[in-house]
Amino acid sequence: MKPKDNFLPRQLGDAHIRLLRIFKVVVESGGFAAAEVQLNISRPAISQAVTELEGLINARLCHRGRSGFSVTEEGEIVYQATLQLLAGLEDFRSQINAINRDLKGELNIGITDNMVTVPQMRITRALAALKDRGPEVVINIRMIPPNDIESAVLDGSLHIGVVPDLRTLPGIDYQPLYQEQSLLYCSYQHPLYPQDDRRLSDKKLADYDAVLPAYAQAAQIKKQQMILKASASSTDREGIAFLILSGRYIGFLPTHYAQRWVTEGRLRPLQPEKRFFHTHYSAITRKGARPNQILSAYLEELAKTADEE
Repeated sequence: MKPKDNFLPRQLGDAHIRLLRIFKVVVESGGFAAAEVQLNISRPAISQAVTELEGLINARLCHRGRSGFSVTEEGEIVYQATLQLLAGLEDFRSQINAINRDLKGELNIGITDNMVTVPQMRITRALAALKDRGPEVVINIRMIPPNDIESAVLDGSLHIGVVPDLRTLPGIDYQPLYQEQSLLYCSYQHPLYPQDDRRLSDKKLADYDAVLPAYAQAAQIKKQQMILKASASSTDREGIAFLILSGRYIGFLPTHYAQRWVTEGRLRPLQPEKRFFHTHYSAITRKGARPNQILSAYLEELAKTADEE
């Protein structure tokens, strides 16, 4: 495409923002097929919207075809700029909301994977209370890795996140939420399942293949995992569960997440009194962020769930 001086119009209207929102979902979904489900519009309509946006910007934003979907360098720039634009619009909406008593607008939340089975359900209960207070509030949840959640909270594209307490960043406020226990598990198909835990030494345990997390872990957690024979890895806990349930690997899982399979007799913990660790989780928000009536209401409801416990 030939370069030109002016790309988008001087004034962005709803139609332009709609195109940017569609492109954002396409990128986050990893392609047009998955975005079709998220957007609830046809794939040809999505393709047409992205093509129209490419025409306005005068640049190719993504590759699509038999070779698969990928975002171009220009597309990544447009995606990041779109996040900033939408975050700015939400900041404006939040400030205007502060003038009025009614809660209207969006709450954007980032959550680490597989937290829904935590029995306290503080996040869920606070969301329910927020929806009761503001029926018109739109809640957007993104399930992404902790590092991405921290970055999104800092740049304003997320209002609040839920992450493990692995480090403390100076630009973030932390509100403690959960303490999660993890145990070492094996499947009923694994050779260790019927064996006596009292005979299970570190040396014997190291003879069996284990799946370890490919994401950041605290030092005390890594210490528990050092004795294992690392034969596989996963970027999230669902992947770890897949491999343990195959009957060919052992690995650590949170007790709340593994409980369904323990109840069914498909998993059992190995030496639970010895092989365990705890992970602490916090809700994080950006320090010095502009007043946001919806976020303030959600934080209030989140604090109430602690009092109820």
